[in-house]
Amino acid sequence: MATAPLIHARCFQNFHRDNNNKNNDSPPFSSSSSSSSSSSSSNSGFTFPSSGANTGQRHQGLRAQAMTTFTHAKSFPPSKGNLDDGPDHILILVHGILASTSDWTYAEAELKRRLGKNFLIYASSSNTFTKTFAGIDGAGKRLADEVMQVVKKRSSLKKISFLAHSLGGLITRYAIAVLYSPDTNNNDQPSDPVNGSIESSQRRNFSKGGLIAGLEPVNFITLATPHLGVRGKGQLPFLLGVPILEKLAAPIAPFVVGRTGSQLFLTDGKPNRPPLLLRMASDSEDGKFLSALGAFRYRVVYANVSFDHMVGWRTSSIRRETELGKPPRQSLDGYRHVVDVEYCPPVPSDGPQFPPKAVKAKEAAQNAPNTQNTVEYHQIVEEEIIRGLQQLGWKKVDVSFHSAFWPFFAHNNIHVKNEWLHNAGVGVIAHVADSLRQQEAASLILPSSL
Repeated sequence: MATAPLIHARCFQNFHRDNNNKNNDSPPFSSSSSSSSSSSSSNSGFTFPSSGANTGQRHQGLRAQAMTTFTHAKSFPPSKGNLDDGPDHILILVHGILASTSDWTYAEAELKRRLGKNFLIYASSSNTFTKTFAGIDGAGKRLADEVMQVVKKRSSLKKISFLAHSLGGLITRYAIAVLYSPDTNNNDQPSDPVNGSIESSQRRNFSKGGLIAGLEPVNFITLATPHLGVRGKGQLPFLLGVPILEKLAAPIAPFVVGRTGSQLFLTDGKPNRPPLLLRMASDSEDGKFLSALGAFRYRVVYANVSFDHMVGWRTSSIRRETELGKPPRQSLDGYRHVVDVEYCPPVPSDGPQFPPKAVKAKEAAQNAPNTQNTVEYHQIVEEEIIRGLQQLGWKKVDVSFHSAFWPFFAHNNIHVKNEWLHNAGVGVIAHVADSLRQQEAASLILPSSL
């Protein structure tokens, strides 16, 4: 096996493109209402029609409640408990579509064993099974409710982290925006000891710190989450890249998995309104999505490079097609099937846009879907989502089950859904746990050295 490398910083592609997009006068997310025709006459940007009074009141209520580096680390001891009567760091586990808390049976036990009493490991139960069909936004609000209820019962808690699988990563991204509040008392969070001033400087400029459910946000980690949606070649691998199947999947998805399906395929809402996943790539009237993500000290995506029948490598690792190279085949020392770790620093840009051509492409994809117009629409939206999310730095961890006995179980292996059937992923869970333990140790050492 190969020795675990230092974090690579190879994500420097497309800097020139993003920095050349600064000649737009209008902001990327405007709150004014306009019609599709008026959008067509605009040079840049897009509008967000009002999301309704009920949604706004709901978000304000939860926000009001919220106000009151990877190196090899398998030798770190478990974290010691704090001086209070209880853990001070809560790690919330969020399952994917049509799943339940039982998906986390192995991971929950292993994380408890490795992390010690300073961590409260909590598996979310508010969106089990078909509740995940109610839409990313609906499930996100339920998760936010659940988190607030749990946090209010634990006065010892000071820090919060999330570990989410598949669709759970998108649900969590929505929930943290609901739970987000600016931290007016402390805008200077400890910097990433590995990535240094690049990350901390960018975070201050963009999000200016913040709290999630009234706690200090530390880790936001996703496992095989379709951050770019599932539309496009290779994004939903079980369709085998067959154009006719990919064409038919989008209109059929809402009948199978409800509102969640149209949101994953980027066809939700009216033609002149950006799809939810694009709105979630920036701050908008729907929520402070990027500020909430930026408040976390670490953002990490684990992605299956192959054999994942549900979520493609590109969408789970937030990469463009041109950024996908041939992955290493050797596992990192001590973490079987974890093959690579790299840090992608933030890329400054004017944020995502929804230009008139995207409005027309979305309308065509909704009303008269064919290979040409659906591909055009997907390419526009995917690029804009990437431009939005890459305004923040990300650690990207590639996982390969090519040598596993059942490699086609990759989507469930990555979080060890079943200890006997999917135990190829135990190295991934160990990598997550050791990384959390390393960060906890670093946070204890850092203040004394300042």
